[in-house]
Amino acid sequence: MTRVDGRSNDELRPVEIVRGFLKNPEGSVLIKTGDTQVICSATVEEDVPPWLNGTGRGWVTAEYGMLPRATAERTDRYKVTGREQEIQRLIGRSLRAAVNLNRLGERSVKIDCDVIQADGGTRTASITGGFVALCDALSFMVDMGMIHELPLLGSVAAVSVGVLNDEVLLDLSYPEDSRAAVDMNVVMRDDSYVEVQGTGENAVFDRKTLDLMLSLAEKGIKDLIAKQRESLSP
Repeated sequence: MTRVDGRSNDELRPVEIVRGFLKNPEGSVLIKTGDTQVICSATVEEDVPPWLNGTGRGWVTAEYGMLPRATAERTDRYKVTGREQEIQRLIGRSLRAAVNLNRLGERSVKIDCDVIQADGGTRTASITGGFVALCDALSFMVDMGMIHELPLLGSVAAVSVGVLNDEVLLDLSYPEDSRAAVDMNVVMRDDSYVEVQGTGENAVFDRKTLDLMLSLAEKGIKDLIAKQRESLSP
């Protein structure tokens, strides 16, 4: 099939990662994946949730939201929907998988993901960009003497895959995502899976299709991690 933007089925949208996008946060990134754009900012705080007090263990969490006109129709800036809550929990879980929390001390890194333009894949872009912002925040902590070394366990990135017109596609744009029979978001840390969210929206799918989707996701995430490392290189 011919995709809306002319890509091949196994091709990512153009990816751009701009570090230091905001002046004030300890880490900040503008990530663009096609027409989707997300600002990810990382804040270091000298506290942890109450259940971690006294454990010596740190925390990584996330918040997610869209600007009112990030989408075709205006949304309410102050209304946190169930969808947004689910997405920010996913982002937080994914980014915690990248960090040895025992080496943070009782400190938190909070990742704010603000979607300024949405064209599908906002949660996966938030995870991919959020990881780079997290890395910069952790480097800040090393530079300030708060921790002795980067407590990273690996690189975390995410991408969507789906089935449309009986074909498996990588990195769905909104027109594709809205019509997909099967939709899946895959998060990986290097070569290992962190989370797989897959749904037969309008059709069931067999093991062969599942394996093909996962293989395509692995290929895309490998390319995204290469982009992350390129952006983080001196």
